[in-house]
Amino acid sequence: MNQINILEIVRENGPIVATAIHDGHILRKEVAELSALTYGERLREEDPFTREWTSVGNTQIIGNISRFEVDLNRPREKAIYMAPEDAWGLEVHKNKPSQEFLIRSLSEYDTFYATVHQIFTEIEQQFGRFVVFDLHSYNHLRQGPTNPPADPEQNPEVNIGTGSMNKKYWAPLIDRFISDLRSYNYFSRHLDVRENVKFKGGHFSKWIHQTFPDSACSISIEFKKFFMDEWTGIPDTKQLQEIRKALQSTIPGVLEELNNLGSK
Repeated sequence: MNQINILEIVRENGPIVATAIHDGHILRKEVAELSALTYGERLREEDPFTREWTSVGNTQIIGNISRFEVDLNRPREKAIYMAPEDAWGLEVHKNKPSQEFLIRSLSEYDTFYATVHQIFTEIEQQFGRFVVFDLHSYNHLRQGPTNPPADPEQNPEVNIGTGSMNKKYWAPLIDRFISDLRSYNYFSRHLDVRENVKFKGGHFSKWIHQTFPDSACSISIEFKKFFMDEWTGIPDTKQLQEIRKALQSTIPGVLEELNNLGSK
């Protein structure tokens, strides 16, 4: 494993990439000193445990820094939360960050995207086409742990975001992925998997499709936090493991559909 300060990378041979860019919880010392949030408040909006699912990928990319330092899934100009409306109503900083502070955080953003660009270019050169599992999680108990959860009709257990891709070209692969994930025997039931209901995918997937338009299929996969207590941060380890198995079960179909597309 090659740890490059802000991210961890595992490289193996194959065209499947799995990323967990919001798993990180680390803040630089100067960021932590300026932060107005507790660790628990930050953790609630981060995507804990998503790194555990990246093992399904040949290449694994895991963010180490908190999205409250710099959000790798937003455009560069919006990557640092400056006001409560940028961060679910949270007051992120005790005082306004200095320009030097912002420059240092944005340099991490630039390093991340430059590193990922190099990795994806190498994968493209080797395999022609590749698939990215852009793994995230989201809250559904925003009104508190004892209040009713968000409406399940608008909050599927698994939201598949495909809003930035050439859906016509990648449709067979996406449809196969969704079908296989729905079909998985998840503790004697099936997961509620739907497309573009809660999210259509963030900046990271959009950047991938813009940068590698003919070769990359980035699937934004958002798991509702039914696998953990989003207010205490305590996970259900059995569900974490079963979600990883469910994702793993889709790999043969994804590879088959990728092969059906032929060489680039």
